[in-house]
Amino acid sequence: MGTSYHITMVDIPRGADRAKLQALIDSELHQVNQVMSTYIDNSELMRFNRSPVGQAIPVSKPLADVVEMSLDIYRRSDGAFEVTVGPLVNLWGFGPQPEPEKIPSETDIARLQQIVGSDALKMTREPDTLTRERPVEIDLSAIAKGYGVDRIALLLEQRGIRNYLVEIGGELRTLGKNPKGRIWRIGIEAPDSIGQIVQQSIGVSGKGVATSGDYRNYYERGGVRYAHSIDPRTGRPLQHRLASVTVVADSCAEADGLATALNVLGVEAGMALAERENLAVFMLVKTDKGFEQRYSAAFAPYLEKSE
Repeated sequence: MGTSYHITMVDIPRGADRAKLQALIDSELHQVNQVMSTYIDNSELMRFNRSPVGQAIPVSKPLADVVEMSLDIYRRSDGAFEVTVGPLVNLWGFGPQPEPEKIPSETDIARLQQIVGSDALKMTREPDTLTRERPVEIDLSAIAKGYGVDRIALLLEQRGIRNYLVEIGGELRTLGKNPKGRIWRIGIEAPDSIGQIVQQSIGVSGKGVATSGDYRNYYERGGVRYAHSIDPRTGRPLQHRLASVTVVADSCAEADGLATALNVLGVEAGMALAERENLAVFMLVKTDKGFEQRYSAAFAPYLEKSE
């Protein structure tokens, strides 16, 4: 996944072997990578991306589950969450390709927008199959880390561990109490290039937490700032005041995907979706004086627990 992970466990059951547990965790993460990585050429996802257009391809339950959730968030966000946006990300220099010397032309953007789109993906369950109706390619980087967190959390619970924090690349899930016997306290980072400055702490147990923002990965051309988050509906980098969005949800995968979708939607449309669907959402919005906090009604209890 191109990042690190961190796990804290409290009150581990007697007889648990640390080395065996470590091996199980590493094996679980390896399995997720083998299914969903775009860095591994023979991963299940990459093999699907090379499959014939129009042919229903049998896929594993993990891949089907994550694609199904991705398509659900795509529909709920009116296309703001888009797992086939990769070609546009690459065009703007935020993928494997280097930063472009010139800003992409309207012609190049329009050409790729004709291909990109989750409407080209059709899936069935039981049996689990996936079909590309256009030559789109899926990239699950905006949701797979969260899914990996959920897999590790489930593994720990199956072994009787009831107090934990699992974090992969900033996306996390908690259960029970921290080492001090209190609810887990999570820090939401300030959108600062230096990082590691907590803007707001929240109390969370039994939920997944994910944050999406554009304040670290960007470049400038002609005095204009181009952030790595691409709006699939316009084919261009985001140009709004939302610096970061944090979501608390039942699963880390859903929190991960929703954070990306809300980041693309922006402040007004994103918060409207949050209130409409009773989502727990916290936003940091750029202003002339710094950053302003906004949060949905469903997020308020997490602020209260942090006191």
